[in-house]
Amino acid sequence: MSRPCKVWDKLNAPSSLPYSLAAGFAVLCLTAACNLPLRLLPTVMPSPVPAASPEPQWQTIEVGLQWRKLIPNGDDLAQLIVVRIDPSRYRFRAIYQPGGAESLSNWRAREADASVIINANFFDSNDIALGLVVSDGAAHGIAYQDRGGAFLVRSGAPEIVSYRSLSFSEGGNIEQAVQGFPLLVEDGRQAYYAAGSGERTRRTVIGIDRSGNVLIMVAPFLGLSLADLSAYLSKTDLDIDAAFNLDGGGSTMIALAGADYFQPSLEPVPAVLAVYRRASG
Repeated sequence: MSRPCKVWDKLNAPSSLPYSLAAGFAVLCLTAACNLPLRLLPTVMPSPVPAASPEPQWQTIEVGLQWRKLIPNGDDLAQLIVVRIDPSRYRFRAIYQPGGAESLSNWRAREADASVIINANFFDSNDIALGLVVSDGAAHGIAYQDRGGAFLVRSGAPEIVSYRSLSFSEGGNIEQAVQGFPLLVEDGRQAYYAAGSGERTRRTVIGIDRSGNVLIMVAPFLGLSLADLSAYLSKTDLDIDAAFNLDGGGSTMIALAGADYFQPSLEPVPAVLAVYRRASG
């Protein structure tokens, strides 16, 4: 936070300067202050991003788990923390507490073995998740029939499907699921164009690249509008096949334990997606 300008102290202090000179000095100081760069910061600041090589480089936390930072269009406030996860080495679990929202620190304490934790579904004022959550085979809520996508785990393998292809005819085949909207990337192309989506806010996004890696993306500061984010993600070198928006704004959170990077949410959340190292063997 910038230090306050001392103009008024100067004007109120005894001085032999002529009034016109003092007034001119005040205008100069105020003009300079108004031209200082404005830094918009969230109420809860994230821990510093770990030191990284230039932007294109992935930083390896451990085998199968990497992270990098992207700066969309050179806008630092829109930066994205991207985590790439090899599902052959990591497993995913949706965790839901209906009516029992928790802070990131509480989720971390509860899931101490998790390598990554992010917030998941949108939820109502009673901390009931909207859309579909499947945790260890138990389904909660009703899947969106007209929007967004779902991150599913079937037979241990993750996938992303749009609402158009979301079906539960397989019964208990779905082991884990979280859902959000809108769909941002589909078949590698921009999927969201809605006019009037100019709001910038913190974002949480999940995607899958064409090699089958799961991508978790968090904008911890101001983020991009949904349409701009959709356009940007479809043009990066992340090679995204599909991605959709999870709850954002005050709900955005991430714990990236191996890099000692933690972004707390501004409000507790009742549903998270946690990532764990698979047992070797």
